[in-house]
This record gives sequence, C-alpha cells and structure tokens, in this order.
Amino acid sequence: MAAVDEARAGLGRIGVGLVTPIAPADDWRRAAQRVERAGYGAIWVNEAIGGREVFTQLSVMLAATERIVLGSAIANLWARHPAAMQGAASVLADAYPGRLALGVGVSMGAIVEQSGQKWTSPLNRMREYLDGMDAAVEAAPVPGKPFPRLLAALGPKMQELARDRADGALPAAMPAEHTRQARERLGDDKLLIVMQTAILETDPVKARGLARGTRMLELPGSPYVRSLKALGYGDEAVSGGGSDEVVDACFNWGDEAAIAERIRGHLDAGADHVCVTVFAPDLASAADQYERLAPALL
Repeated sequence: MAAVDEARAGLGRIGVGLVTPIAPADDWRRAAQRVERAGYGAIWVNEAIGGREVFTQLSVMLAATERIVLGSAIANLWARHPAAMQGAASVLADAYPGRLALGVGVSMGAIVEQSGQKWTSPLNRMREYLDGMDAAVEAAPVPGKPFPRLLAALGPKMQELARDRADGALPAAMPAEHTRQARERLGDDKLLIVMQTAILETDPVKARGLARGTRMLELPGSPYVRSLKALGYGDEAVSGGGSDEVVDACFNWGDEAAIAERIRGHLDAGADHVCVTVFAPDLASAADQYERLAPALL
C-alpha cells in the first residue's frame, strides 16, 4: 500500500504522454520542462523494442525537471531481462525519490516477432516475468520511497493479475465503461492509471480521420478489438477502423472543454490518474497542445 499511497499523492489527477519519433535529448528536456511548468502531475513515455530505450529516456527527463513524476507506459518486458527491469527502476527511484512510476507491458505479437523473439501467452509470460523481477529485488538498490509497479492490462485476466501481483493497472484507449469495470476488478486499494488521447479538432470528419489513422483496431491480434467486443460492440462496429460510435468512444476529440469533459468521465468512473496523449509531429508541438489544454484539464 505504501507505493500506492505515495503514487496517488504524487501523480495528481492528470498527466501527459510524450510519444514521438526519435528526437534529440534537448528536445525531450525542453518538452518535459514545459509540461512541468504547465502544472501536470506526470509524464509518461512508451517503448517498443530498441530505439528509444525507456529507462534512458526517463533519466534524461528526470534530470531536466524538478518535481514531476516520470512513468513508463510501457516498459516492454520483451526488451530486457526481468532482473534488468527491476534494477533499472530501482536505481531511478533511488536517485529521484517519489518521482518514478513503472508500467510494465507485454506489447503485441507482431512487434515481438519482428524483434526475432517468439510470441507466447501474454498472461503466462507476465506471470513468469514478475517472478523474475521479484527474485531480483534483493540485488537491487532500495529506494527511500517505493515506486509503484503497474501492468498494462486491458482484459479481465491481466487486470486480475495486476490486482494480485502489482500496485495497479494501466489500460489504454478504452471508453469510460471499461474504466468503471477495471475499477471494480481492481478494488479500491489499487491504482488505476488510464491512458487516453486528445484530438484538438472540432470537425467530426477530420477528428475521426485522425483517430482511424492510428490503425488501433487494424493491428494483427489487436487487444483493443477483443476489449471492445467484451464491452458489447459487434464485429461491424470494430471493423474498417471502427464505426463512428467506436471512434467517438475511444478517442477524445473536440475543443478544450469537450476533451476535458470526456477525461473527467474516466475520473468519475474510478481512474486515479488519466494520461492524456495528443497527436503531434514533434515534441515542441505536443508541448504547445498541452499548454493549451492545461487550463481546461487541470
């Protein structure tokens, strides 16, 4: 519970996602500083396999900022040995007390296969990986403040594993009803960090076009499709990039007030913290949007 209580106090209600192609370190530093000055509680960064290594990325931004929490959403378990995951997170949490949140995820089969590894059962893989992390705790530094361990979890079984073996769950890109169900599975004593997008576009055709451009529902073996079907959406609704109803449920678009209202829906449904990610061609443009959204979101 200590890690959960610390995280709830430090994260605040709203954070942002910085997700861009490879960029110079100075660009990351400047963007992180602007987000911190805007008043957000956390910055979340993601990872595939190779390229922008998540713990190195987090360390760059932790060193460039003063109080904001930095989180991995996600650190890809296929990218490193579980002892390396535990050790890297422990070192950063020791160096920056109370400012690290560790989100661990299994990624997707296509990404794993492209890296030359063999995709296996996500649930079994995660269980075994958490065993390896736990076995490495004694060999890692002991931070002055505990850091939360979160699992990227869309489906009920992974959310139950997050409840039993972690400090909470990190679902992404789902409607508020999914958030409500996740809270029920996790219980009140676990963290629920919800990842959402914001599209500052009031034209429905343009906004939905940007949303469908993510191809979220067209990825081979997409877990998002399975989760939407579990919520009652039919095959036709989740095909072809998603019906208007599905796109509107999963993507938050409109002006600042409309986006803020949708994000509050997830907080009302039980989320402790919502990470809002914008579509932007570069980090400076992303920071521009976060500064624009801050008065409505915070």
